[in-house]
Amino acid sequence: MYSSDEAQAYADQHTTPESPLLARLNRETHVQLLHARMLSGHAQGRLLSMLSHMVRPRRVLELGTFTGYSALCLAEGLAESGLMHTVEQNPELETRIRRYIREAGHEDRIRLHIGDARAVVSGLQETWDLVFIDADKINNDTYYELVLPHVRPGGFLLIDNVLWGDKVLPSYPIKPSDKDTHAVRAFNDKVQADARVENVFLPLRDGLLLVRKL
Repeated sequence: MYSSDEAQAYADQHTTPESPLLARLNRETHVQLLHARMLSGHAQGRLLSMLSHMVRPRRVLELGTFTGYSALCLAEGLAESGLMHTVEQNPELETRIRRYIREAGHEDRIRLHIGDARAVVSGLQETWDLVFIDADKINNDTYYELVLPHVRPGGFLLIDNVLWGDKVLPSYPIKPSDKDTHAVRAFNDKVQADARVENVFLPLRDGLLLVRKL
């Protein structure tokens, strides 16, 4: 029996490498910031880029920019006239995010918003082709219901961290006080039963839920 670490290493070796800019951002995030695991990273970043290239979206929304890695990956597949809005609540990250957006040459294609995602999204008059939800997990359902009416029929949502460190698995004993885990588990169950969408649960990294609006 081979270890999952070996399988992951093999998968990484057979996935297109991240660009030098993304590799630098990846390294900088891990060296300089706490909670660096929040960064999408190589394998998930390439998947986000691939999905974006497949959809060729005109409008993309991201909730939870962190240091900008996933935003840069999603922007790679934008349609020629495409535009991406990304929302980050931590103002201390703004300078770093804008620096990497500028270095990637995406200043005209990525609009960064600093603030509460609920307030920002409510003020955007857009129809979304692709939405990536990677913000505070306890509000997954709130963000989902906020954006789903504005996703075009046939459009896609991606929700990150739906495995939540494997704590959502049925065999895991969840403490009543663990509100985040209860919220993620309830959200996963809700999407599975939602007649408005179809969905695929991908056990990549910390779990990625791919949803298509019907």
